[in-house]
Amino acid sequence: MGSKSYDNDSVATESPLSVNLKLRDEMFSVGVLMRTPGDDVELVIGFLFGEGIITGIGQVVKLEIEEDCCHIELSEDSQFDPSEHVRKTSISSSCGLCGRDSISNLFHIEGKQINTSHNYSLETIIQSVITLRSSQNIFSLTGGSHAAGLCDSGGNLRLIAEDVGRHNAVDKLVGKCLNEGIEHPGDGFLVVSGRASFELVLKSIRFGFPLMVAVGAPSSLAIDMAKEHDMTLVGFVKDDKISVYSSPRRISVS
Repeated sequence: MGSKSYDNDSVATESPLSVNLKLRDEMFSVGVLMRTPGDDVELVIGFLFGEGIITGIGQVVKLEIEEDCCHIELSEDSQFDPSEHVRKTSISSSCGLCGRDSISNLFHIEGKQINTSHNYSLETIIQSVITLRSSQNIFSLTGGSHAAGLCDSGGNLRLIAEDVGRHNAVDKLVGKCLNEGIEHPGDGFLVVSGRASFELVLKSIRFGFPLMVAVGAPSSLAIDMAKEHDMTLVGFVKDDKISVYSSPRRISVS
């Protein structure tokens, strides 16, 4: 005969953060981010960068967070365009493009120049995924979060960010980089815990990552975007093999 048992369980937190911008004494709402609280300043900075609203942290004059509301003042030289950047709905933890009227112009975004000289070994890529997984503290506790990591050219993890939303994790990571004075990844690369979606590839290209490594599958649009901007996209990382979907010349097999 079966039996019941009761115990407490840990779950990943998800709550809203409204983002409001001030430019030339006018206030704008650019959406509501559904995120896991923590590293909120980095999340917002990375979000602004990923949206193309700022090109550097120096364009953020002031950033204050009170409870679940963020107030930002931007410099005159920011790229904020209300017609392009004001969302018409909240941004869910599963989709970083919610509220946009069109994504057609995103294929021709301007990002940082992608480094094309370094080669990455199969062993380096596989080890980066193993290292990321062993460093996911929130996932280890809840099983309900995504992670994004900045690895150096040898696959060593330099920075990591976690969030219930995969695109939030990348935004937090980019925000951490900018806060620490890392304005370009150089030979460093991005590794993410889940699949390679279009919005993750877009954010990766904005920051200039030459290589994006995903544990899971890419989407067709993600592959098209990576090819358009000559970024190497890797998915389905296993114990002894990977799948390369774009710019394979950066991958070496010894």
